[in-house]
Amino acid sequence: MLGWRLTISAILVPALIGLFVLDHKAGVEAPYLCALCALLAVRAAWEFADLLTTRNMQPSFRLIAICSVAIIGATWFGNDGTTLPGGAGSAMIAFGLSVLAVFLRSAIRYQAPGQSMETLGADLLGIAYVGGLLSITAQLRWVAGADAGYLVLASLVIAAKSGDIGAYTLGRLFGKRKMVPRLSPGKTWMGGLGAVLGASFGSWAWLHWGPSLFFEAPQPIPWVWTIVFGAIIGVVGLIGDLAESLIKRDCGKKDSASLLPGFGGLLDLLDSVIYAGPVAYVLWTVLPLKTW
Repeated sequence: MLGWRLTISAILVPALIGLFVLDHKAGVEAPYLCALCALLAVRAAWEFADLLTTRNMQPSFRLIAICSVAIIGATWFGNDGTTLPGGAGSAMIAFGLSVLAVFLRSAIRYQAPGQSMETLGADLLGIAYVGGLLSITAQLRWVAGADAGYLVLASLVIAAKSGDIGAYTLGRLFGKRKMVPRLSPGKTWMGGLGAVLGASFGSWAWLHWGPSLFFEAPQPIPWVWTIVFGAIIGVVGLIGDLAESLIKRDCGKKDSASLLPGFGGLLDLLDSVIYAGPVAYVLWTVLPLKTW
């Protein structure tokens, strides 16, 4: 199983980077990224609604999917009336309208006390988790300038997934002391160390050699900040994995779906990336990573 997971990761990560390079050539509008995020949102919404359909919760896949795609689409409308995509303001308006839609649906469907709040909460959580986090993650495309968008996005994906690989590898080979056994029995402190080391190495490697793919003779990014970025993403990505485990365990499920053997569903693949997306956005804003 370890070899299978490493093989799939070795295929998915380069394929995603290839898509980023292709979309970089398509221009600042990023049409391929928009389409990818919309597709991911629909699939993730289905998995989320299926996960939370338990007890008194009956979330709507259609509502979560439509609202999530709307929030992501609003990201491409720009910010403050500009033509540059990456509009946090537009996405927040779309999220606010989604909240109104959830309450409207609950009001129309109301039958008796004790049958609405759980479903309403599940719908809101699904929209925030899928649409909100994907939208913020997509905005990394423009946070450091249009020309560096896929360098920045890839830094998050590579750091987070390198952290996943490091956590699984060291945890499987050397992990003994459990981190949170009631929530995620497979997580160990050695795996946590592997997440930090793997993410730090992946971040350093990509931010050392990656800029030459987007710029001619770029100034080197200080290695210490690439390590800091990777280490933080490694920790946050691990927490993101635990956050999804919280959802699954509380709903009595092992995986979000059976999309890929050994990985589970799409949410199992995206958990660390989209959870770390807002943190990566902040880090690219405050750390001296932009040297071009």
